[in-house]
Amino acid sequence: MVEEQDDMSGRRTDMSEPRECDVVVIGLGPGGEHVAGSLAKAGLSVVGVDERLVGGECPYFGCIPTKMMIAAADKLRAARLVEGRAGLSTVVPEWQPVADRVRDVATDDWNDQVAVDRLVDAGGVFARGRGRITAPGMVTVTAPDGSLTSYVARRGIVLNTGTSPAAPPIPGLADTPYWTNRDVVRLTELPASLAVLGGGAIGCEIAQAFAAFGVEVTVIEAADRLLAVEEPAASAAVARAFAADGIAVCTSARAERVEHDGDGFRIALADGIVKAERLLVAAGRRNNLRDLGLEHVGLDPQARVLDPDERMRVAEGVWAIGDITGKGAFTHMSMYQADLVIRDLNGEDGPWADYRAVGRVTFTSPEVGSVGLTEAAARERGINVRTATGDLGTRGWIAEEAGPIKLVADADHGVLIGGTVVGSAGGEVLAALVTAIHAEVPVSTLAGMHFAYPTFHRALQPVLRALI
Repeated sequence: MVEEQDDMSGRRTDMSEPRECDVVVIGLGPGGEHVAGSLAKAGLSVVGVDERLVGGECPYFGCIPTKMMIAAADKLRAARLVEGRAGLSTVVPEWQPVADRVRDVATDDWNDQVAVDRLVDAGGVFARGRGRITAPGMVTVTAPDGSLTSYVARRGIVLNTGTSPAAPPIPGLADTPYWTNRDVVRLTELPASLAVLGGGAIGCEIAQAFAAFGVEVTVIEAADRLLAVEEPAASAAVARAFAADGIAVCTSARAERVEHDGDGFRIALADGIVKAERLLVAAGRRNNLRDLGLEHVGLDPQARVLDPDERMRVAEGVWAIGDITGKGAFTHMSMYQADLVIRDLNGEDGPWADYRAVGRVTFTSPEVGSVGLTEAAARERGINVRTATGDLGTRGWIAEEAGPIKLVADADHGVLIGGTVVGSAGGEVLAALVTAIHAEVPVSTLAGMHFAYPTFHRALQPVLRALI
């Protein structure tokens, strides 16, 4: 017999014994969902817990809907190039088809039933609510109605709690109706003007996509350049593209105050005022580690990041994957780490974590594809660095966007340790560099290969030869 009673807070509490299982996964972003579903298919008893949408930020508010917006903007940009090259064209931007596709195709109107069914069909149990570690090997889930259910995990707990948009402590900002990425993907109408606070990947991608649809955009970045984590040449290429698109860019600019009234936003900078109808805050993200009960497994409850070993273990019987590990806030990183956890919990052997060849792509036009270390990061580590640069070119005029290539090599060992490719296919050309760095292919071997002409990846060859 199971009794229920109200606790002191008025929540309905399940008074039955804790339910046993093999694994509890707290947070079902891409990596967490992969862990839960895969272990369930392997025959383990798995409980997946999430208080938000199963699938995480990527399919509903990040990668998928924003890239759908960017793809639509790319089509407008391509159509505007028809004149003088292939005939005549008239382009009339319309946002409604984009909004419809994001709602209906990308996000199922922000409904996760398909993802929930996928987990259940794999043999897992889904618990909607906030999961918290309440003892070693135990997770208590607070459901939306306030009821509590506890689970004891015989093999372990996997954390994949992800991140949330972070707003900088700018006076006045918290009292305004600013947007984050979670708001812009739901838009059915675009504003006449938009200020973007933050010139990183998210801010730059959305800024350029909206500009293609006729929005007057201003990007405000505290660093001295856009995409400050990338090579300076990549930042310069994107800045040139923004100028051509009519996007205003304020760098080395810190917002001192934000105000909002019936006419829109006023962002006070040290040397002036930026006015816009709407404001997008894309100035970073915060790891969701608060009130997770980390102290019950010997971890710092105030930790901003969890540092896993090569098997993704962060404590006895606890694994962590995704953004909260600080190894790169990318879906592909979360999925990579998920595979490590699956192997470990299934008792399989490695290979284990290797972060030398982590690739990333910023889907601006031109794309910025990067892998491994920048020159500055490599020199900070004391590596004997050799670099070479080149240009992606237009590859026989099959594309409009040329961009820089920069390769970073460890001169003592004769292998690549980093690379950046900017251009129409920057993210795709990156694959060759990811493979070379991961496999430690000698630069001399790479430089001696044959590269098909006229392809984008052929532009790597002269840069590789310059490294020798």
